[in-house]
Amino acid sequence: MGLLDKGADRPRERLDREGARVLADAELLALVLRTGDRKQDAWALARSVLERFDGLVGLAAASGPEIEAVDGLGPAKAASLRASFELARRIEEAPLERGKPIRGPNDVQRHFLPRLRALQQESFQVLLMDGRHRLICVEQVSIGTLTASLVHPREVFRQAVRNAAAALLLVHNHPSGDPSPSAEDRAVSERLRVAGELLGIRVLDHIIVSDSGYYSFREAGEVFRDEPVTAAPRRRVADLRKS
Repeated sequence: MGLLDKGADRPRERLDREGARVLADAELLALVLRTGDRKQDAWALARSVLERFDGLVGLAAASGPEIEAVDGLGPAKAASLRASFELARRIEEAPLERGKPIRGPNDVQRHFLPRLRALQQESFQVLLMDGRHRLICVEQVSIGTLTASLVHPREVFRQAVRNAAAALLLVHNHPSGDPSPSAEDRAVSERLRVAGELLGIRVLDHIIVSDSGYYSFREAGEVFRDEPVTAAPRRRVADLRKS
């Protein structure tokens, strides 16, 4: 069987009419599967597959043999699913391009979370930017629990000076899953902000990423308060180009 034959309710029709974002996981999966089997159409098969693996995350983590073992799937459909998930992973892990503007914390989280989420230690990285907040490069400063001794201004700004950066943005992960800053996070942020002022290199923000979201010091009105940020809730995108 093919996709559900319900006219405008078919996933492909909805995709064309309303866009992919409005489709449920089962509808998107049905479009990837394209067809069902003799017992069920593609949409019903997609729902049963998601139920079997407890959602897309479980399905993405499943092995080829595990996927092929599901009734209605086989080597061809399993290969299509695995290829789709691999393409999504590669998009997530695509490197930030030199010269690309960094518009706010959402840009940072979208790029760094896939890279940092599996780490068991904190990784402190610095995005070096030009005067128009376009990326020059990303430098890793330290790995391990964030402390003032590990993240010294000398290490951070040596790279900034070497790359002729006009501004920089700090980012690190919290393996615990809670992006809330610690007292040490605040102390490091303040120390680097002051050092940046002395050197004439603006520290735009310090962003902590985790599986549950991100924390932006600038959006929260902490440490980086020299210029107002767009009036918005803390977890909304800040337009760093205006700051």
